Amino acid sequence: MRIVLADDHTLVRAGIRSLLVSIPDVQVVAESDDGREALELIARHRPDVALIDIGMPGLSGLEVARRTAKESPRTRVIILSMHGDRTHVTQALRAGVAGYLLKGAAVAELPLALEAVMRGETYLTPKISQTVVQGYLDKSGEAEQDPLKGLTARQREILHLIAEGRTTREMAGLLHVSVKTIETHRLRLMERLDIHDVAGLVRFAVRSGLISPAE
Repeated sequence: MRIVLADDHTLVRAGIRSLLVSIPDVQVVAESDDGREALELIARHRPDVALIDIGMPGLSGLEVARRTAKESPRTRVIILSMHGDRTHVTQALRAGVAGYLLKGAAVAELPLALEAVMRGETYLTPKISQTVVQGYLDKSGEAEQDPLKGLTARQREILHLIAEGRTTREMAGLLHVSVKTIETHRLRLMERLDIHDVAGLVRFAVRSGLISPAE
């Protein structure tokens, strides 16, 4: 089983890597501390599993999962997170993840999660499974509304970078576009969300689960 590992906390990543290499027939083919680089590594190595932190610089783990589903569909994404609330978990499921593993989970859960997703199943940490199942549908039986629905991949990317505190010039450099292009994307994003200040965009990004304030 070939794995790409991404977590922006060096000690956490080292600990997870140590656990992974102790599992028979598991190989960590690449690792990263940045979401954008993680996506590039997935495209390059086409791993069986991508083990991705939910909150990373560059691109969030959720955005990495969304793009991986389209660009490397055979790669199964497992999200690592400190957050077990319904918002984060349902956002991950909508992004197409194959698993959601809490960082506080028992060590024995990691191989169980890997085995489950390789069988084509969806793995959720047992501690959060019941909450998600009960809350995924509202009283009418319809799926609750996705707050990010209607945003393009580029708009989600811009929103994530704004929430990270990136300047317009920094965003332009990261995305290899002009400052004017970034300003246009930001204006359209604000119009789409009916939010007209940066602080409001940051609050929306946290509330929607796009970024995690504690990660």
